[in-house]
Amino acid sequence: MIDTVRLSQQAAAAAPPQLLVIGSATSVQFGAAIAAHLFAQAGPGGVVFLRLIFAAAVMLIVLRPRFSGRSRRDWTAAVGLGITLAGMNWSFYEALSRLPLGPCVTVEFLGPLAVALVGSRRAFDLLWVALAAGGVAVLGLAESGGGSLNTAGILLALLAGAFWAAYILLSQRVGAAFSGLDGLAMALAVSSVLLIPVGLVQGGSHLLRPGVLVAGFAVAMMSSAIPYSLEITALRRLSSSAFGLLMSLEPAIA
Repeated sequence: MIDTVRLSQQAAAAAPPQLLVIGSATSVQFGAAIAAHLFAQAGPGGVVFLRLIFAAAVMLIVLRPRFSGRSRRDWTAAVGLGITLAGMNWSFYEALSRLPLGPCVTVEFLGPLAVALVGSRRAFDLLWVALAAGGVAVLGLAESGGGSLNTAGILLALLAGAFWAAYILLSQRVGAAFSGLDGLAMALAVSSVLLIPVGLVQGGSHLLRPGVLVAGFAVAMMSSAIPYSLEITALRRLSSSAFGLLMSLEPAIA
């Protein structure tokens, strides 16, 4: 299994970063669609807890990252990314429990859009940002059917977008500080610990149901382990603004 993961890392490192982002966006939205069907059983908090703890367990077991000998700067980056992952995933799932998937991701996309806008250096870049924003807005309106959307859901999606912007910047920092995916594995461990209280409160005994566990594991792989690994690899070769612009694909896939 370890050899398979290493081969996958090598293949990802050789692939075009834009292709990695497309693969990540596709994987994470299929995972989100599965997760939405689990909310009635384990709640958004329970589902996101399973997602992160399973992803962290797989990454830690397979990668066996080195914890000793890390600098304070490395730990700050990994813990910061872990906090961001916890906040981003929890607020997104809470929003998704109140909004359809399309509008939810559309509102959340304001975070990556802000990163793309701030990082733009040429007028032509701004044109692409404007086109992406317009296309995403059209998709969101079409999905909502022109009806009113839950206010709390919109606010939570905006919060998820703010965390998403921080995630892009911190993933780039962690990718530069750690070799391979060690930093991501450590960040996922931090995020899963932070979400233990909300996971147990909302999920309760439902978290032990075999069907919930199997679906939670699938969500963990499709929405965390696979996409985050692809994204942190892509961000080693992409600017944060280019990555943020490519994230406009997520609402369309959603």
